[in-house]
Amino acid sequence: MLLAVDVGNTEIKLGVFEGHDLRVSWRWSTDPYKLADEYAAQLGWLLQTAGLPREAVDRLVVSSVVPQLTDAFEELGSGYFGCAPLHVSSEIQTGISLIVDRPEEVGADRIANAVATKTLYRTPAIVVDFGTATTFDVISGEGDFVGGCFAPGLVASIDGLLTRAARLQRFDLIAPDKVIGTNTVACLQAGTIFGYVGLVEGIVGRIEHELGQKALVLGTGGLVEIIAAQTRAINVVDEHLTLHGLRVLADLNSRD
Repeated sequence: MLLAVDVGNTEIKLGVFEGHDLRVSWRWSTDPYKLADEYAAQLGWLLQTAGLPREAVDRLVVSSVVPQLTDAFEELGSGYFGCAPLHVSSEIQTGISLIVDRPEEVGADRIANAVATKTLYRTPAIVVDFGTATTFDVISGEGDFVGGCFAPGLVASIDGLLTRAARLQRFDLIAPDKVIGTNTVACLQAGTIFGYVGLVEGIVGRIEHELGQKALVLGTGGLVEIIAAQTRAINVVDEHLTLHGLRVLADLNSRD
């Protein structure tokens, strides 16, 4: 079995694949100070709870944007599973061309998302990943990764606002019934959620204009459901898109 790990700045997503089938998946809060042994203990308990023997995992693929945890999962793979992990980067076999100024700067998760999109869906496509940042990645009709753009993530934007506005308060990320709020919480909810809906629709429209054609728009990431429920601009929601891309990359780079 294959263990796929996507290490982000806010969350770590993990999935165990048997062939092409995702048997089980988890999300952890990212803690860059946690040691490999601590992650191994946490993972061992989850595998046991899922009825999966540790010995069944014989491959590991990792995408990471947190350098401290890249090293931790390298140690976890070698010490706990007895296999060196495949680290995703522009230097491995990807099956796609990275047509950007500096391919080495393309994040591992963005590569995985593009690979999954080309393999499992259709192109041209736009992947909108709602994480620490909201990222828009563009895959051309030929299946090439041709760039994209970043915006501050939902939670990062809220944190920035509340840090600078002493009288504002934390609120639940729930879409209100209308955009005209009549109290502080409703105003914050409307501006945040419908504001991000406008951001998604606006950027998707501009990307399609530059492509000269309509594109399949896929939404993924921990906060995707909140925005996807409020717009028709997102055609498909796939919360496991990155994990499936990691599985494809592991197969492409298999040493068997």
